[in-house]
Amino acid sequence: MRVTLTGVSKGRGGIALPHTSAEFSSGRVALAVAETEQRPTILGLIAAGRMRPDTGEVRIEGETDAAALRRRIALVDAPDVSDPAPDVTVAGIVAEELMFAGRRSGPLAALRWLDDAGARDLAGVPIADVVPERRLRLLLELATLRRGVEGLVLVSPDRHGGDPRQWWALAHEFAGRGFAVLVVAGEASAAVLTAPAAPVPARQSRLARQARLARPRPSRVRARPSAALTGRGGRA
Repeated sequence: MRVTLTGVSKGRGGIALPHTSAEFSSGRVALAVAETEQRPTILGLIAAGRMRPDTGEVRIEGETDAAALRRRIALVDAPDVSDPAPDVTVAGIVAEELMFAGRRSGPLAALRWLDDAGARDLAGVPIADVVPERRLRLLLELATLRRGVEGLVLVSPDRHGGDPRQWWALAHEFAGRGFAVLVVAGEASAAVLTAPAAPVPARQSRLARQARLARPRPSRVRARPSAALTGRGGRA
């Protein structure tokens, strides 16, 4: 699956979202850079077929088909749109997502799912208190349960704090499972992800050196105001 955004914008003169282009496809990760409080969510909504742009177009497999975008792409953790309420427990979120996925969704089913995910310890924890990497992993895993989902649009993972390289590696993990992944984040995260790797001291082992140099990094930055950074996820 390939999704292409070409010159999309929102609002008069692009005030809500300036002209932006990006592309994401199966087995690959792309990072679209968008600043301000609302622009990341607006871009995520457009990329996932939930909002019509005022200019430009969004194509899936070369066709303009908003219904197909909505069926095949999950919008994950978008502020004020698809992010869970902060005081809801993880078990409650899991139960709800299991219901949306057409699966058994009672408390026991939620606990079984958390057991399988290695996250039973989070069952009674409000989602707002879950550390970023585990929060994002849970929400991405739950999004993949819905029938027909082939793409994931993750919005503003950097707002939760932590090291951007953690959620970038997580995005590559899901791309490695065959999903098309678009992450919408800010300039600061893009700067971290495109920074040259720090020199590796000679005394470090060869294995440690190889591990650091093999860390997934975006290959390039495209034009502003929203830049696209791309990289291929490894097959799990």
